Amino acid sequence: MCLAVPSEIVSLNDSMATVSVGGARREVSLLLLPEEVRPGDFVLVHAGFAIQKFEREAGLEAHRLLKELEESGVFESQEFCQ
Repeated sequence: MCLAVPSEIVSLNDSMATVSVGGARREVSLLLLPEEVRPGDFVLVHAGFAIQKFEREAGLEAHRLLKELEESGVFESQEFCQ
């Protein structure tokens, strides 16, 4: 299963962005993103590409929910991995 990950843009460099997810930083391409973004914006990242920009409040809520799931141990269960 592949998931798009809600990520916060930290910095921009031409058609690339550095994003943060739970403190981990990654470089992603902005080539598939139809709208302009700036640091602090949230985007969905899939396979190394930002594919959609969305509201900051939704991004913060997504990060809160992912942290809650992580703390519950659900990502370590066999059911999640199947």
